[in-house]
Amino acid sequence: MLGCVIHGAGDLRVERLTPPRPGPGEALVAVRYGGVCGSDLHYWRHGGVGDFRLREPMVLGHEVVGTVVAYGPGATGPAPGTAVAVHPATPCGRCPECADGRANVCRDTRYLGSAARFPHVQGAFAGQVAVPAGQSRQLPEGLGLRRAALAEPLAVALHAVRRAGDVSGRHVLVTGAGPIGCLVVAAAKAAGAARVTVTDLLPEALGYAAVAGADTLVRADDPEDTGWPAEVDVAVEASGVAAGLDTCLRRVRRGGVVVQLGMLPAGPTPFAGNLVVSREIELRGSFRFDTEFQDALELLAARGEFDGLVSAVVPVGEAESAFALAADRGRSCKVLLEF
Repeated sequence: MLGCVIHGAGDLRVERLTPPRPGPGEALVAVRYGGVCGSDLHYWRHGGVGDFRLREPMVLGHEVVGTVVAYGPGATGPAPGTAVAVHPATPCGRCPECADGRANVCRDTRYLGSAARFPHVQGAFAGQVAVPAGQSRQLPEGLGLRRAALAEPLAVALHAVRRAGDVSGRHVLVTGAGPIGCLVVAAAKAAGAARVTVTDLLPEALGYAAVAGADTLVRADDPEDTGWPAEVDVAVEASGVAAGLDTCLRRVRRGGVVVQLGMLPAGPTPFAGNLVVSREIELRGSFRFDTEFQDALELLAARGEFDGLVSAVVPVGEAESAFALAADRGRSCKVLLEF
């Protein structure tokens, strides 16, 4: 079977891998689609994501869907042939965070295609993958595999919106109209936001935000753009750059909430900390997700407009061209690999 293996910055290889055998408690899933995530692009471009650096070759990928092939000893789940999405996290279930119901920040979690620990957790950009049986989730009726490939990033977006609190009837600002930012738009609208304003440097990216349901689109590099709001109730920073965080802090109302979702570069990041004090702004982090994965599948099943966010499907043998396309935000939103 073919798999996408990252060996270092700029060194992505499509290799023949040995098909896995499901161990005790595991499900074997034949992967059909895998979404190229921003973290995959960071490993490809820079050899790491934030503080997580590559120390050995690693199979990339954590946004995958496919069909059940078989089960290992003691494992049960949807019948072989059933379409499933794979939840990429295996929290430890023992640490204080897990005990507190915050498994997404488990201190000893395993996450597909992550260099956060060593040896690294190998990912799922491969023809088949063996995962704990509980991580394979049957798709709701009517949800096809192509759209279901958005479940993982949509779950990230749903978690970020929930970190903001009740957004019903509120004006929400989203900085960054990449795939995650666009899905934050959809998540905020689904949660009852009255208005969603999105900023980005690229008009093509803003076009995808409109597909996701944004009410107002603003060029981030144009201070005279008439779409700039005087203030908003909630801001979600989804660009992963310091300028986006600065915009959020300066545009959110006094006593408002800013959620930092985009992964900022490693090391210190300057920000307008005095505004956090003088305006009593609540600055909250948002990392991955937990129970939102099932909610994402249900939302995808209910709304067909998500199809417009999948801009290309590329065969795994052309993985490097798929990564190049995904990195070009002027030409793409979400790019899927097909296995």
